[in-house]
Amino acid sequence: MASATLTDARVRALNPRKSARDFRDGKLKGFGVRVLPSGGKSYFIHCQHEGTRIWKIVGDAAAMNANEARSRAAAMLAAIRQEAPLPASPEETVFEAVAEAAFRRHERVWKPRTFKVNRSYLRSQILPRFADRQIADITRQDIVNWFASLRATPVAADRSMPVLSVIMREAERLGFREEGTNPCLGIRRYRRKGRERFLADTEIRSLGACLRTREGDQPLAVAAVRLLLLTGSRTSEILTLRWTDVREGALFLRDSKTGPRTIWLSHAALAVFDGIDRTSPWVFPTRKGDKPHCGGWLAAAWHGIRAEAGIGDVRLHDLRHTYASAALKSGESVLAIGRLLGHRSAETTLKYTHHADSMAAEAAAKIGAILAEG
Repeated sequence: MASATLTDARVRALNPRKSARDFRDGKLKGFGVRVLPSGGKSYFIHCQHEGTRIWKIVGDAAAMNANEARSRAAAMLAAIRQEAPLPASPEETVFEAVAEAAFRRHERVWKPRTFKVNRSYLRSQILPRFADRQIADITRQDIVNWFASLRATPVAADRSMPVLSVIMREAERLGFREEGTNPCLGIRRYRRKGRERFLADTEIRSLGACLRTREGDQPLAVAAVRLLLLTGSRTSEILTLRWTDVREGALFLRDSKTGPRTIWLSHAALAVFDGIDRTSPWVFPTRKGDKPHCGGWLAAAWHGIRAEAGIGDVRLHDLRHTYASAALKSGESVLAIGRLLGHRSAETTLKYTHHADSMAAEAAAKIGAILAEG
């Protein structure tokens, strides 16, 4: 966190970035200015009193100069030391200010990718509707109307609602809304038809033939697709592998969606790793070799592969579903499949078991046909 004596010129020169930045004043301890991604700037105080961390907005940097803000901050800090109550300012209780407070509070709780995704939903779906409003004035009907306006994009709506609910809970915690007034509670999410696509045996053979024809031109992409199919891993887990993660016949992931986990490798999966050149600490490096490939690179390659294989509706994540389906067909238990896929709870794995009914029906038809011939 930067520290220098704040002047009007210094504050004006501060440019916004993708995330909020705080700059401390070198003259008054506990006083600073925050620069939001939107370009807005607010003076704040931040201190601890009797073991409690206190963060309050002093005022909008566009409405007061640095000296005026510093004087007001000094008075607020003195009031805190004297345990005098500080009323919340309108700038402090406006929706976007509370949203920033909620994101600061959850920055160490959410995984980096989750934080980034939630920040994206805040920026694209939530702020356009609620920015500049006092958070105490937002009603349940406001939330219902906002949610209804996102009917055309149900996925974005369903994923934005929990983010908005977190912000409302933070408003209650800070005393800006009464306890138990979270207007997001009880609003039903959009029903989305589950999409669990599994490759049939003929499709797996078609995909295998296609991958063999592309080995010379796209060796890394082919290897990544094979590993997704042979391990049931998530795309991010495979693309962020380091060679140090591959040892003793397994992948030892430092982190995943459900935390650190071990992925045991079959002989076929080990053979894929043996065929990859070790030119970088990363298993799937970019051309410079200094960082791993992103998901966009593999998605682009997959678009051509699936079209050639005649499986144009199959997503990369469906390879994970196919792995689970193969495990189920081989007679593996729900517990074993859950361990293979890295599920945190059995309920997540149970969604695959409804396919056991169709498998049983298929088996019954085959057995019936054999017996009928006899």
